[in-house]
Amino acid sequence: MKQILTLFLLSCIVGACADTDVALVWGDKGDRYAPEDVEQVVGKTPFGYPVWRGENARAQAFLHSGIDLGGVELKVSDLKCGSYRIPSGSVKASFVEYVMADVIDTNSYGQCGFRKPGEYDSLLVADIIDIAVEKDVPAGTVQPVWVSVEVPLDAVPGVYSGKLTVSGDNFRKVSLPFVIEVADRVLPEPSEWKFHLDLWQNPYSVARYHDVELWSKEHFDLMRPVMEILAAAGQKSVTATILDKPWNGQTQDAFGSMVVKTLNPDGSWTYDYTVFDRWVGFMEEAGIDRQINCYSMIPWALKFDYIDGATGEVKYVEAAPGSAAYRSYWSQFIADFAQHLRDKGWFGKTMIAMDERPLDAMQAALDVIKSVEPEFKVSLAGNYHPEIEKDLYDLCIAFRASYPEDVLARRHAEGKVTTLYTCCAEAYPNMFIVSPPYEAAWLAWRALATDCDGYLRWAYNSWTTDPLKDGRFRQWPAGDCFMVYPEGRSSIRMEMLTEGIQDYEKVRILASEWTASGDMEKLEALGKVLEKFTFEELTSEGAEKAVSEARAFIAENM
Repeated sequence: MKQILTLFLLSCIVGACADTDVALVWGDKGDRYAPEDVEQVVGKTPFGYPVWRGENARAQAFLHSGIDLGGVELKVSDLKCGSYRIPSGSVKASFVEYVMADVIDTNSYGQCGFRKPGEYDSLLVADIIDIAVEKDVPAGTVQPVWVSVEVPLDAVPGVYSGKLTVSGDNFRKVSLPFVIEVADRVLPEPSEWKFHLDLWQNPYSVARYHDVELWSKEHFDLMRPVMEILAAAGQKSVTATILDKPWNGQTQDAFGSMVVKTLNPDGSWTYDYTVFDRWVGFMEEAGIDRQINCYSMIPWALKFDYIDGATGEVKYVEAAPGSAAYRSYWSQFIADFAQHLRDKGWFGKTMIAMDERPLDAMQAALDVIKSVEPEFKVSLAGNYHPEIEKDLYDLCIAFRASYPEDVLARRHAEGKVTTLYTCCAEAYPNMFIVSPPYEAAWLAWRALATDCDGYLRWAYNSWTTDPLKDGRFRQWPAGDCFMVYPEGRSSIRMEMLTEGIQDYEKVRILASEWTASGDMEKLEALGKVLEKFTFEELTSEGAEKAVSEARAFIAENM
């Protein structure tokens, strides 16, 4: 307790410290303390590196009191640099809330498979960036506070100062000063970022959690703040489903088909794209409009839904890829779907997408697509199959796999998308609730170090039954199936991933300039920085060291 109070007295504004039981100190974005770990809180310097205009910079503070605090509110001032201002409207302070998680098995690298109750230890983890404007803070607990500064594109470069203030019903307000340096550099809008982010969205989860009618106005309104977080991270792909349960209903909320396929009594087919069109249009309005990935021609259970036009009943065709029934079902749909997409102006950015499917099944699906509509683009997240690599516009392989250098170079030249993914197969690096936060940023740097276009994760918002209280799930580590929380609540994991993507964009801009000017010294130094983003280095040093050193390199060379 003496340590945290000393740090508080050194950092608070004069006159704000009448209640020495109330302490507020800056920490690090990667610090995660249990609610009762007051003695572990250590004061640090926020906003440690210069930020670019257009960048969203983040910091974390910690509040503690020896008494119960009631009606606690947060406020951040305008940031001032002489006569210049970054208005307080560009700064946001939020309470960080705790959620129940389970501990990964450190003796096993892979974390897939069912997790029986009691088999894994559980703990509360600070992860939710909350939307509450006030709360009570019990005595003797740690209350994290997340601060983000969205630096305006027209901000004048310089060192800006501001303060975070905490006030409440039964204590004098306390303030914590900070400075942030704005560099004479511009980061483009997220929609213009080159990093290919593909986090799979689950609209069905939102409808179930809020108990609203699927595809109603209320449903879309509730999805909007969730998807705006994703757009602000530079998301490129819309996750759409063209059949029922492409992943066999493995999440709490199974994905349905966004296309109604009806087999008429005369043997003809009719396709209704109403839901698909509304979903894609909604995502475009949210700012996610670069690509549409449609899952899947090869579901995990080889059952393909349709409506019996004579009875109105939902029925299924069971057929293996390569069979006559499979070809019949899909060839007619592919032809009609392609025409619909052309009519909407979406054909060129739409993928028929598959994930983790074997080579023979992929070859059978590709054969159908090529025979009907050879210009249709195809996506695969899964193993690297050299036999079909050239047929895949969007290819994503597991984190520990690698692309041949000549294949990477050719794909870049052809303008194809080439990325990496993590899932339950990696204990680390990952973005489970218990994962060290810097691992999320590390993954974006890893994509850069391996010359990949970006990163994919299979689940953005496939929520558990009550995600605001319990992130544990029956099949994977807590947080594996979601990155954000309901009603526009972000997470520390999501914020750190976005920071890593901003780093990627900064390096891309700088490297382009150095290449154009022939500055081989800086390019070689960058290469040495990127060499640190290996699995071996991560295991021995952790993610924070490599990320911090890389950010220091940017600061020194921009």
